Amino acid sequence: MLIDPFGRNITYLRLSVTDRCDFRCVYCMAEDMTFLPRRDILSLEELSEIAATFIELGGKKIRLTGGEPLIRNGIDRLTRDIGSLPGLSELAITTNGSQLHKYAAKFKQDGVKSINISIDSLQADRFRQLTRTGDLELVYRGIDAALEAGIERIRLNSVIIKGHNDDEIEPLVEFALNKGVDIAFIEEMPLGVMEPERDRRWLSNEALFERLSKRFDFAPCEQSDVTNGPARYQSVKGSNTRIGFISPHTNNFCGSCNRIRITVEGRLLLCLGNEHSVDLRGVLRGPNYARSTLKKVMTDALQIKPERHHFYDPNAPQIVRFMNATGG
Repeated sequence: MLIDPFGRNITYLRLSVTDRCDFRCVYCMAEDMTFLPRRDILSLEELSEIAATFIELGGKKIRLTGGEPLIRNGIDRLTRDIGSLPGLSELAITTNGSQLHKYAAKFKQDGVKSINISIDSLQADRFRQLTRTGDLELVYRGIDAALEAGIERIRLNSVIIKGHNDDEIEPLVEFALNKGVDIAFIEEMPLGVMEPERDRRWLSNEALFERLSKRFDFAPCEQSDVTNGPARYQSVKGSNTRIGFISPHTNNFCGSCNRIRITVEGRLLLCLGNEHSVDLRGVLRGPNYARSTLKKVMTDALQIKPERHHFYDPNAPQIVRFMNATGG
């Protein structure tokens, strides 16, 4: 089993399959990005090998992330291979939704149980402004395709930025209610090169919750009704929709952390908000590779997993990698 020095059992892997994306969301990456050359990214076979090793070590849940995972050639082959792993409890995907209409039925067939779809505005012009390239209609098609395919859990993810889309908080919740899906509001995280305006545009989830409470009748969800993740959920009375709040700044959730991340170049990242990492690509491509070696490296790496992130600490070192390089 994967146990870190603080007694946390690591059962959840976020596995990045690409650093590339067909969007350029303003909080995720720069408008002009330089992406990794093909030789530096893990092959589909290497990604599958990592997934199988993680499950053999006691892992239960794998989420495929990016960049945008659905633009990776062979993504449907990867979901087929990982979805068939004995011992896997949940295969999940996080996507911007632009390509989801092509794959939703196949993902259901491959055993994908959960899909998170990013959507920060319901206004086409604003959506394009926030994503720089995105087509809102394609995202709508993706959401509907996931519903039609019968994906077990669908959640919308929204990052609210003061002065950009904070007038759409209530409409986004109404949209989730109408679709019968969950929605989570995620505080903007200080990753990548900081822009001077970022502090001024940041909005806390506490402020969002206070505002939404005036319009919607909330009740806290029982722990058994939610996933073991950073979101703190409220149910909306009279519906099956849950409203999640992921608050890395204002509510530290590290005490229950059960996850690790692997970037597409094979860095085992022990914490979203720290730079502790171990190279797995070198192990996979080393002479006389054996899965037992990879197991030992992954197990040993947990000894440097930090106790907590420090997003809320203005004196902490800035994380300069963008979210697309982190793996969702």
